[in-house]
Amino acid sequence: MECHINVVSLHPMEDKEQKRLVRRYYQYLKLERGFSPNTVEAYMRDLDKFLRFVKDEGKDCLHIELEDLHTFSALMTDVGIQPISLSRILSGVRSFYHFLVLSDVLEVNPTELLEFPKKPQHLPDVLTVEEVDAIESVIDLSQPEGQRNKAIIETLFSCGLRVSELVTLKLSNLFLEDGFIKVEGKGSKQRLVPISGQAIHELQLYFYDRNLLPIPPEFQDFVFVSHRRKKPLTRVMVFLMIKDLVEKAGIHKTVSPHTFRHSFATSLLEGGANLRAIQAMLGHESIATTQIYTHIDTTHLREEILMHHPRNMKVKS
Repeated sequence: MECHINVVSLHPMEDKEQKRLVRRYYQYLKLERGFSPNTVEAYMRDLDKFLRFVKDEGKDCLHIELEDLHTFSALMTDVGIQPISLSRILSGVRSFYHFLVLSDVLEVNPTELLEFPKKPQHLPDVLTVEEVDAIESVIDLSQPEGQRNKAIIETLFSCGLRVSELVTLKLSNLFLEDGFIKVEGKGSKQRLVPISGQAIHELQLYFYDRNLLPIPPEFQDFVFVSHRRKKPLTRVMVFLMIKDLVEKAGIHKTVSPHTFRHSFATSLLEGGANLRAIQAMLGHESIATTQIYTHIDTTHLREEILMHHPRNMKVKS
């Protein structure tokens, strides 16, 4: 069922008009609702996520339908936003449209029929940039596998790979001069993923050690290999390595390789990256969004990660 909105003007909304409405909404939350500064800021952050999506879709906030809201919700889920967080964001969007109706800007609230996700009992943890740095700081670089492990952490955090994609990553699929790696995901589907300058730096340092290993010919194309077995790392090896580093770093969170993937997506989203671009970089395809990112080229993907991933803000050119 589609919810069509009757608005005062049927012409596309100008940026300055939307900014004016957002400022009025801010005053409404602060003065009429009497929310604390932190609460108001949280509402505005969540609304900003939705308005960025609306802009990326080539629409404006006064010409939104229920289908657009479903697409936004599906994309947020695809990039790793969990049900509790998504419910909070959608609640903020509903509050904004409630305000527009109260202000006689809209006649109908398009979020009235929007269903909120069910809340799970447990939520996966997300790592901050500082926690990733802390994990890397306890790596003993004097050990043969030290630089390899640091390169693994950076690649996971900077590229959002699944652990299965990490352990099967090939040297022949690294295009570091161009700032991309080719990843083989689920169903043998390949995608190009931008890689940060810091991850490239750590990989290059690791290659000095790797090139000294007597790796059998059948395994020479694998990026990450065991120094003892001279074979590609397994998923279990990566899990155990990360578990050990997290304990040494004193981080009291449940951390796995997937935590870095979720943290990657969250960092990009919080930094303002395009939802569809994040979805493409993660290699997600949902029923609700099939074929939706065919128009996104690799140049755009690289721009998204260079602009919005925290690692790129720390790399000196």
